[in-house]
Amino acid sequence: MNTIPNCIRINANQEKIGQFTETITRSQIAFGRLAQILDLAGNENRLKIIYLLREERNLCVCDLSDILGMTIPAVSQHLRKLRDAQLIEARKVGQTVFYSLRLESAGVLRALLEHLEAFQTEPVLIAYSGP
Repeated sequence: MNTIPNCIRINANQEKIGQFTETITRSQIAFGRLAQILDLAGNENRLKIIYLLREERNLCVCDLSDILGMTIPAVSQHLRKLRDAQLIEARKVGQTVFYSLRLESAGVLRALLEHLEAFQTEPVLIAYSGP
């Protein structure tokens, strides 16, 4: 038996629907950018790199490799993705490249990391998936 869900409403508020449609349309670029940031930060290793760069501000790939216990090429790939998305910036001093968070991305990343800190101090709820 195939049932198709219905949406039955008596009164549609066309004014509100129009306002929200306009807001969504006007904010499309911002939604895309935030989705990109969340997608990149959704990777555990990149999230750790973001956290470390927020804490220390300037780290080289060798520092990140040592801290994370990852190979330099693996860390470099994550840094490249973050840099391509303009979340971090690189500054060369001699032969060493130091990475830091870009000021433009610090606000949204700060909000993400505040949740990380909340998870460290509060008990974590684990979802029950059933038998």
